[in-house]
Amino acid sequence: MRWTPGDRGSIDDERGRTGMGLRGGVPLGLGGVVILFLLSWATGTDFLSMVGNSPPASDSAGNSAPPATTPAEERSVDFVDAVAKDVQDTWSRVLGGRYQPTRVVLFRDGIESACGAAQSATGPFYCPSDQRVYLDLGFFDELKKHLGAPGEFARAYVLAHEIGHHVQHLLGIDERLRGPQASRAGSANAGSVALELQADCFAGVWGHTAAQAGRAAAGKVELDPGDVEDGLMAAAAIGDDRLQRMSTGHVAPDRFTHGSSAQRVEWFKRGMTTGNPDACDTFARATR
Repeated sequence: MRWTPGDRGSIDDERGRTGMGLRGGVPLGLGGVVILFLLSWATGTDFLSMVGNSPPASDSAGNSAPPATTPAEERSVDFVDAVAKDVQDTWSRVLGGRYQPTRVVLFRDGIESACGAAQSATGPFYCPSDQRVYLDLGFFDELKKHLGAPGEFARAYVLAHEIGHHVQHLLGIDERLRGPQASRAGSANAGSVALELQADCFAGVWGHTAAQAGRAAAGKVELDPGDVEDGLMAAAAIGDDRLQRMSTGHVAPDRFTHGSSAQRVEWFKRGMTTGNPDACDTFARATR
């Protein structure tokens, strides 16, 4: 990928914040299920069953201090800012005045969001209550080392997916999970899968734009040959079937929350190919 560092205007840097109170109600983002499945698989402890049942801890708001960092980590911060800005520029063009910018909150170890407490194991997630994306940069290492999805575009796909959830929230799409249909038996998981697959497709919509030649000369993100394969690899790496097989040795489709590897690749590719969010109606297929 080719990109240019900016002014970090899309970032809220909370990496130096200490004493964060961590309480129950932890939201699970794109990467949360990844890390918790891997921990369960490696240790034999069902960490997934513990999510949302943590006892109350300190309510301290924490203190800010300059974060201890490295040049490599600072490059990652610049990368997240550049990608977040580019993704949002795309959606501003597509949606016009309907789009309202979000920001990416960087943290370490744990943080309080308007959706509840989160820890690094939660993974990247979007909180609709404060309309922010939350990310611990350490997830990028997990994506590379444990899931076999290296490369900058794999990281960009994760971020574009979470901003895709922001788009869904602005358009009221996430309300479908709270409507009458969501109360039907078996429909809750189907709705969750549809929402996640649509966010994958929305990530592809941005990827379609980023693949256009000549963008780097204008200071925008531009994909290089091979980047799309990195994104497809990331989508396949975090399919529910692959993670379940790693964790338990078998696949239970009725417990899917994000979609299979094949589904995630399919919808990401659809967004990449068409560049059209209208092609991302995963709910139509899920409710047939």
